[in-house]
Amino acid sequence: MHGRLTGKRIIVVGSATGIGAATVTRLAHEGARVCAADINLDGATRLAETVAATGADVFAAPIDLADEASVAASFSSAIARLGGLDGAHINAADLQTIFADSDALAEELSVFDRTITVNLRGHLLCARAALPSLLDAGGGALVFTSSGAADAGDAERPAYAASKSGLNALMRHIASRWGRQGVTANCIAPGFVMTPEMIAGGQVPDALISGFLKATPSTRVGAADDIAAMAAMLLSDDARWINGQVIHVNGGGLMP
Repeated sequence: MHGRLTGKRIIVVGSATGIGAATVTRLAHEGARVCAADINLDGATRLAETVAATGADVFAAPIDLADEASVAASFSSAIARLGGLDGAHINAADLQTIFADSDALAEELSVFDRTITVNLRGHLLCARAALPSLLDAGGGALVFTSSGAADAGDAERPAYAASKSGLNALMRHIASRWGRQGVTANCIAPGFVMTPEMIAGGQVPDALISGFLKATPSTRVGAADDIAAMAAMLLSDDARWINGQVIHVNGGGLMP
């Protein structure tokens, strides 16, 4: 458990499954002390117990990005237990609403509002909860999970794309406003990532995977570990001169 993140105190929001779970595992492997926060507390607890069994300092906490009090309480309790904060990966999104996210004419406003509430407003709440402790520590790193949808110009899912475009702008604001005080902020924009849950569920048609591979200069689709590796780097001291960037990890599927 010794590596470039040894001793770093990090919160991962949206960590029970997929990219978040892979990130918690990677950060702990590199020596970080990690709070795995998720609205799915049972899943986050199982993950924390599994990773802690390897000798890492990992614990779970509940959080609901749609609830300001929940976000504040989650960060407050985690920071108290960690004794401060050096970084956070805000990885959460409401992926239920994405299936009802249609187009600008057909969109239910409740779908749009819910998407923005979780995917953008919730990320602002997390940043507000993390920044004072990062500044008290003399600096640190915020990493957000964005999406290529912010740049792709998709004919569907306008709420999701708008939330990610807004997230990119929020990230750049934080980088600009507090960069001179040692805070970096960056976004990771994953491409087509097959999480362990997607693989186990067998719900992704082979034709979709084949279509992606034909359209992308890559030998494979993405894995959650690919995104976790980038998150670990951005949260480490290796990335202290990377600030205000949207980093696409997508096998070349989108080259903005």
